[in-house]
Amino acid sequence: MDPIDTLLDLLNIEPLEINLFRGRGSGGETSKRIFGGQVISQALAAAYHTVEDRACHSLHAYFIRPGDPEIPVIYEVDRARDGGSFTTRRVIAIQHGRQIFNLAASFHIEEESPLHQHPMPESLPDPETLPSRAETRAKLAESLKSDYARKRRDDFLRDSPIEMREVEPYDLANPVAASDRHSVWFRLARPVGGPGWLQHCLLAYASDLHLLGSSLRPLGESWLSGTVMTASLDHALWFHHPVNFDDWHLYVMDAPFIGGARGFNRGSIYSRDGVLVASVAQEGLIRPIVPR
Repeated sequence: MDPIDTLLDLLNIEPLEINLFRGRGSGGETSKRIFGGQVISQALAAAYHTVEDRACHSLHAYFIRPGDPEIPVIYEVDRARDGGSFTTRRVIAIQHGRQIFNLAASFHIEEESPLHQHPMPESLPDPETLPSRAETRAKLAESLKSDYARKRRDDFLRDSPIEMREVEPYDLANPVAASDRHSVWFRLARPVGGPGWLQHCLLAYASDLHLLGSSLRPLGESWLSGTVMTASLDHALWFHHPVNFDDWHLYVMDAPFIGGARGFNRGSIYSRDGVLVASVAQEGLIRPIVPR
């Protein structure tokens, strides 16, 4: 199946009962465990199924256990509040009878207000001038040296529904210390259109890509090095404007703090015309692997 069709199928969650939904476990960015962006986007889709005429403006999520890609994920939605202006939902993701993830999301009616935002960085190369994700990874794959990296080669090279072009490339195969500040152009690999809730879910899926790597850059590490254990611990996303992820967006990221075996990462997502459409924050586990 085409990667885009696979992603759309992942977001086409199945209603089982009132407030209860089922989503596919397999098909995301990784094969050993469920990709974090996948459960975020599926949980958001489940919440959207219980909300009418309001758009999500923020979500806050915790990753509790690794997801098993071999079985479906059950999403239970708690309709916490339906207010005059705001609607609140809580979503629990369950596998093997245990929580693997939970999410709280808030939805808001459209209201007029003054506007202010930080500007998009200037003088960055256009995405069309940068090598594609497939080109970059195919070249890097030739230099995978460690047994650990070679075992993860298939995940490294697998097709993604998200097209990404790095402004400040980082060599995942042979990492050296670099600035935590970096940017990536990204969009859906081909246009799909669709309603606003779907575009929110697509951006939520993609927002988990590259972000944790911000903490690894100044350490001279990567998820292919085999020397650090990494995992997303939580994820927060604020939507400021409607999203059209069919078009290019700039993801500007940094990691202001690394310590205590955790890295704190931030992101600002701009549409190509400079509108700040979303903000992201995430803490991730960064634990040195000590040989036994």
